[in-house]
Amino acid sequence: MADFTIVLGTRIWSTWSMRPWMVLHRTGATFDETVIRLRSDGTTAAISEFSPSRLVPALIDRRGPEPLTVWDSLAICEYLAECYPEKQLWPRNPAARAIARSVSAEMHSGFHRMRKFLPMDLFAERPGEGLGEDGVAADVARIEAIFKACRSRFGAGGPYLFGAFTIADAMFAPVVSRFRSYAPPLSTVSAEYVATLTKDPGFLAWEAAARAEL
Repeated sequence: MADFTIVLGTRIWSTWSMRPWMVLHRTGATFDETVIRLRSDGTTAAISEFSPSRLVPALIDRRGPEPLTVWDSLAICEYLAECYPEKQLWPRNPAARAIARSVSAEMHSGFHRMRKFLPMDLFAERPGEGLGEDGVAADVARIEAIFKACRSRFGAGGPYLFGAFTIADAMFAPVVSRFRSYAPPLSTVSAEYVATLTKDPGFLAWEAAARAEL
């Protein structure tokens, strides 16, 4: 049996599942998956077998004397960062780490208009759809500001937000998928970052698994 099991929702839709899955993939740990079909009559009951919140994702760690279940995307990412400090899932520099946590938490709790009007549908091509809805442009502009600030201040060492891949990149991966689907006008910095993340090994592995679910 693998060290971990991660409980996921349908990959083409589940933004919250995608984030910690990419982080877990980055650790190199062995893990099994349980994928629960979203938007069906039995979804909540199926998730309840694994997650006390009745939401995906959930991570089950079987390395100890008893299985430990961790739920919520950001909590799972934080837990994995503690389990695998050598992977530097948060930036080593204290200032960069503080900003990485800040933008990750902002992504976790914000951007409600974008979530509503630009829902993730991993392989969809809907250029322009939803971009004129109230609040969407402001959400996109704020995300672009985050990308620019992180890349300019901390990203000199590599192509990701903080140079090397971190949890912050995983938190924004579903946004990158949305930008690819809905094609808002983007700055050069944002467009380059979208290209980087859509070529990330974890992103590509998630896409491959999503295709297999279709």
